[in-house]
Amino acid sequence: MVRAEVTSAALDTAGLASAVADPAAGAIATFDGRVRNHDDGRGVTGISYSAHPGANEVIGQIVARIAARDGLRALAVAHRVGELEVGETALAVAVSADHRAAAFSAVSDIVEEVKARLPVWKQQVFADGSRAWSNTP
Repeated sequence: MVRAEVTSAALDTAGLASAVADPAAGAIATFDGRVRNHDDGRGVTGISYSAHPGANEVIGQIVARIAARDGLRALAVAHRVGELEVGETALAVAVSADHRAAAFSAVSDIVEEVKARLPVWKQQVFADGSRAWSNTP
């Protein structure tokens, strides 16, 4: 099973972990990337994520490429767009694999590739009311 999406719906990392469960898997590894309350010494109250219309295709390509690795059983990845508050999940990843090393490696590679390639941009909202874009082309 391979699931990859960019969505405005709230993300549930535990739900993704359940979705990738496989009786042949010896490991399920997850990543729950959340909005934090600070950045570079400034207080953050939230983030607004925007995505290119082709973002679902890109995340699907990333996950399909990694899913082809030996020893992986199932992968589920979701990136949220829209207005997120501190503590909410922005990126959720779950991978089941025969062994832990493959699961950890796949999760790490998915996160790094999503950060590098997915056309999603964030605008941080700071505690003083100002806003700043980052990860923009």
